[in-house]
Amino acid sequence: MEPFTPNLIYIEPRAMEYPLGKQLYEKFKQQGIEIRETTSHNQVRGIPGDTELRKYANAKKTLVIGVRKTLKFDTSKPSAEYAIPLATGCMGHCHYCYLQTTLGKKPYIRTYVNLEDIFEQALSYIEEREEPTRFEAACTSDIVGIDHLTHSLKKTIEFIGQQEKGRLRFVTKYHHVDHLLDAAHNGHTRFRFSINADYVIKKFEPGTSPLQQRLQAARKVADAGYPLGFIVAPIYLYGEDWKEGYYQLFKHLHQEMAGSLARENDLTFELIQHRFTKPAKKVILQRYPKTKLEMREEERKYKWGRYGIGKYVYQTEQQEEIQQTFQKYVEQFFPTSKIVYFT
Repeated sequence: MEPFTPNLIYIEPRAMEYPLGKQLYEKFKQQGIEIRETTSHNQVRGIPGDTELRKYANAKKTLVIGVRKTLKFDTSKPSAEYAIPLATGCMGHCHYCYLQTTLGKKPYIRTYVNLEDIFEQALSYIEEREEPTRFEAACTSDIVGIDHLTHSLKKTIEFIGQQEKGRLRFVTKYHHVDHLLDAAHNGHTRFRFSINADYVIKKFEPGTSPLQQRLQAARKVADAGYPLGFIVAPIYLYGEDWKEGYYQLFKHLHQEMAGSLARENDLTFELIQHRFTKPAKKVILQRYPKTKLEMREEERKYKWGRYGIGKYVYQTEQQEEIQQTFQKYVEQFFPTSKIVYFT
């Protein structure tokens, strides 16, 4: 698939006070993309579309260039100590995505240009701790999906690479990684790819790179010396063939990565079962009314979550079966790797 190109740009006036803001303005102006001014991302108005679904689809092709005002970083457990805010939103259309509710009625993509302020704040967090501090760059976006435009992620990789106790992590469903391969990461950035069974990618992940392209990109990343990881998420029990589907995923992954894992002993897997909340289910069914995503509350187990919003996960017996199955696959195909967590 082709790299993301926005159809419409909004820019905050303060963004022009920063080098990256000026650079992006000139780039998109030369490309002939419509640029509108907005006082704040909260004041974005006029995204085209005669129905809510069309407005939503057009918002996914809209980029807001702005300044990150809140510099207190959110926590990002279990992935990292902090979420480093480089961007918000995603051009993908994954039916199950938790960003459906996180972004509410603002599904457009935002990129923040005040990188100097963000790096200064990250440095203060690093200096507060005696042990390495991990930052997650993909909590509210697929940052790789837009970085060919901004290079914010590349700058962050090289900034963290200079910090003795700084570590960076992010995950992506996109294969547009070539510009990141020569970054001076110094082994401080773990590059992770989200992968899944063919059924899940084809049915529920439109607008993202096919599995084959993700795996080819992962091979490039391994050859560039990055610590590498894979997130299998969401693990989805899509019928009697789910075990075979995930077995084929690991077999395919092993074949693609054979002889290429420069740091195989440091390879990690993160395993996340499918879950949903009531608010997310409502929004998903509004935005993807023909989805085949199974969200029958009566068949799930209710689990309390943060902020009083619970989620529906698989039953205990199903979770145990998932965990045992994936443990077996990981041990068979990548015996020296590590499962960081199953949730």
